[in-house]
Parts: sequence; structure tokens; C-alpha cells
Amino acid sequence: MNTLTCLIVDDEPIARGIIAAFCAHIPVLRVVGHCENAFEAKSVLTETPVDLLFLDIDMPELDGLSFLRTLAQKPQVIFTTAYREFAVDAFDLAACDYLLKPIPLPRFMVAVDKAITMLNKTAEKRNEEHSTSYVTDSDTSLFLKADGKLFRIVKSDLLFAEAIGKQVKITSETGVLPVTIPLSVLEQKLNGTGFLRIHRSFLINTAKINYIEGNRVYIKSTPIPIGEYYREAFMKQIGA
Repeated sequence: MNTLTCLIVDDEPIARGIIAAFCAHIPVLRVVGHCENAFEAKSVLTETPVDLLFLDIDMPELDGLSFLRTLAQKPQVIFTTAYREFAVDAFDLAACDYLLKPIPLPRFMVAVDKAITMLNKTAEKRNEEHSTSYVTDSDTSLFLKADGKLFRIVKSDLLFAEAIGKQVKITSETGVLPVTIPLSVLEQKLNGTGFLRIHRSFLINTAKINYIEGNRVYIKSTPIPIGEYYREAFMKQIGA
């Protein structure tokens, strides 16, 4: 199992600190943020891919259950709350686990193990679904499946790829091709060939960058956002 990114959302600083300290005991977990309300969490999730969400329920303005209902793409969720009466609602939202405060470390570890198991199953299912969606012809080209056909794409012609829902829209010198594969799969296939993820929804060919202005990369006059989570690594990669 690779490192799992996680986000802690709780309006109580002490509670956030306890969860963070527990996470530090589990090497596979990497905390990418601490949020004191649902609105902060929403902002982080638009920029940062998260595998696991530690979510309190009783928060001001927007409670944890309502917040989870607003997410189109839900990570694995472990509720951390002092209220046992919301457990049924939590599991109706496909929560991975429901922890009552004060949370014992052993119980926390059991919940994380459940989340890891669920993420592994999801990854295996995704790989099975998309195992025939692509084949690699050579170091210079890639075959991608769309509309029942295999399309050959010369890697050097590819400009950028954008994840839109369950599809990835690939823009190349020859046109636009929508394919039904995860952006992460395409990223793996193009690893080490000058392609970089600069946003949770965008993968670009760095050789095709015309210029960078503010938090935007411009390729063929198309502005592409640079996600805050990716910015530092991206600027190092291009030597800026």
C-alpha cells in the first residue's frame, strides 16, 4: 500500500491534535491538512486529492453529515464524534467507520485498517475495469480505448489531459479524445516522459508550455490551473 493522504476536519483544536498524533503512529498515513469547519475542508478538497477523511459531525454552520452529502467524489470517511446517535446516518452515507470520542488508539488503528482494506478493493476493481482501456505500443506512442476503438496517440503530440467526472479528455496536436480511464492511470503510463500532474484534474506535457503566469500554465493559449498542492513540486521540476 502506498502512502494514503488524509484530511482532519474538526472544530476542536485538541481533537484535531489527537487525530494528528494518532496518524503519526501509522507510517502509511500522510496528513495533508487540518480544517476547523466544512468550508475549509471543501476548499482543500478542490485542490488536494485525499484518500481518507477524518470527519467530526457536530460543527458550526454545516455539520459533518451534511458536508459529506455535498461531495460528488467521496474519499473513505471515518467519523470522529462524541455523539453515537448519528451512526446509522453515517453508515447510510457509506462511512468506513464511526469512532466515539474519546477515541482509544487501538480502536483508531482498527478503523484505519478498514479504510485501507476498502481502498485496496476499490483500486483492484478500478484496475480490472480499465485493464483493457489502454495498451502501450512503444516508448513513443500510446493506445487508448474510446467508443470501442483503439486510438494511437504519439506521446510528443499530447498537450494535456483533463479529468472530467469519470472521463479523461485528452487534448493533442491532432484533436480532442475523451477516454474512460482514471487520470492516475494515464499519469503512470506517461511517467518519466516529461508529463507532470499540476492539478488534481490536469496532467500536462511540459514540452508544450508556452508560458506561466501567476497560478496558470498556458499551452496553445489554453490556461491550465496549477493546484496549490502541486505547485512546489512542479516549479522544482521545471527549475523555476
